[in-house]
Amino acid sequence: MPKPSFVEWEPTEELQKKALEALEIAKDTGRIKKGINEATKSIERGVARLVIVAEDVEPPEIIMYLPGLCDDKKIPYIFVQNKEDLGKAVGIERPTAAVAIIVDGKAKSLVDDLVEKINGLRK
Repeated sequence: MPKPSFVEWEPTEELQKKALEALEIAKDTGRIKKGINEATKSIERGVARLVIVAEDVEPPEIIMYLPGLCDDKKIPYIFVQNKEDLGKAVGIERPTAAVAIIVDGKAKSLVDDLVEKINGLRK
């Protein structure tokens, strides 16, 4: 599947794996919001620490506003390749298009590292 045109930068596979790992830890020890609507609310409220979005969402219009919204609120985001991996990382059986980490929990150092790398790639 071709990359959606609104994906401005390509995260490395290593960064994507780190993001999913941080998500799994935050799910158990912090707080996350699952799904496009919940992720959007947490971005709009300015409480999201990191937003993780699946690239393979159909139709792409469903998620294409998220990068701009994150930029407006100065919240880092990263795309991962597929929504199945994102769903598994948050412990649900269904694929999910977007997730926001609200409270890092024990994933704090991982999230801090990811945010630093993401901000460095986007400059």
